[in-house]
Amino acid sequence: MGRVTHAGQLTTHVLDVARGRPARGVAIELVRFGDGGDRVASSAAAVTNADGRTDAPLVAPGALTVGRYELRFAVGAYFALTAPDDVSDPPFLDVVPVRFAVADPDAHHHVPLLVSPWSYSTYRGS
Repeated sequence: MGRVTHAGQLTTHVLDVARGRPARGVAIELVRFGDGGDRVASSAAAVTNADGRTDAPLVAPGALTVGRYELRFAVGAYFALTAPDDVSDPPFLDVVPVRFAVADPDAHHHVPLLVSPWSYSTYRGS
């Protein structure tokens, strides 16, 4: 019997909805959680490019596994640099955590963040 490989991957992008443009320079950390809910390890780290995306998938095709994950978006630092007059000290939003689960490791999981200095939303994209 051959080795089973999965084609799924994990990608993200960040949109600065206060300015209507991609958010360049947002640091992102991906954390994986174990079955008991304990943090296993940081799985990946990246910074968004001029298009608000990471240069490569956070989890490459074939490496995505069933489980629970959290993306941590460092938006406080981003807004402090790009819109210092719009943020308080400390910022209202600093690190935005988005927890989600992967049930199908063959699927492309795209988890975008739409953010302003005061609010955010996310969804499962394609």
